[in-house]
Amino acid sequence: MGATAGGAASVSSLMPNSAGAAVCRMLSEMSAARMDTRSGDAGGSSIVAGAVRGDGLRVYTLRPRRTLGRNIGFSIAALLLPIVATQLWILDPSSAWWLFAWAAAIIAALLVFAWIAYQRTQASVSRYGIVERGFFGGTYTVAARDIATVLRVQLYQGNSLDTSQELFVVSRNGRGVFRMRGRFWNTSTMDRIAGILDVNETVRADPVTLAELRETDPNLLYWFERRSLTR
Repeated sequence: MGATAGGAASVSSLMPNSAGAAVCRMLSEMSAARMDTRSGDAGGSSIVAGAVRGDGLRVYTLRPRRTLGRNIGFSIAALLLPIVATQLWILDPSSAWWLFAWAAAIIAALLVFAWIAYQRTQASVSRYGIVERGFFGGTYTVAARDIATVLRVQLYQGNSLDTSQELFVVSRNGRGVFRMRGRFWNTSTMDRIAGILDVNETVRADPVTLAELRETDPNLLYWFERRSLTR
């Protein structure tokens, strides 16, 4: 809950003085409050505060699929091990052992860093807004007053007919301020967002391609998704 406590100042700055001060106090006390955590292998988990001033402030801490992290690690290992084995077979081990040692150390360090960063990625959601801690450790805060709606879309994967669920938290100026991709988050976790934020949810029935979403809602996409490689 370090991200939640760290984002208290950002949340309070976006609210009226009285409400902002109350939120700041509640979030600060949340960091020291006793927590009950429930989590599953799929990654969705919730943290509910203990008694904090009356009914307390309920903050839900959501995490990506944990099984995906293991699958990515196995895939990387399966890709790199044959390369290392080929180098050992081609090069003279007596003269190039230091090269293999450095390469193995760098690869191991990168894998450990990626695993820790993935496990630390989370989003703390409450009726006051969202505090997101990204893969690289940065914290991004969205106040509830700036959130207009939640949009759910089925997005085609590449050129296949397979689709994945995409959730966008849309601000009042029409920009995407928080996103959950079906590849990283399970559907049951996405189902909770609109209810926690207490905003309306819009579900588009027909699946769309990335190109179609780029034409209709470019402000919802990441900067690199707004550019088509075919142009």
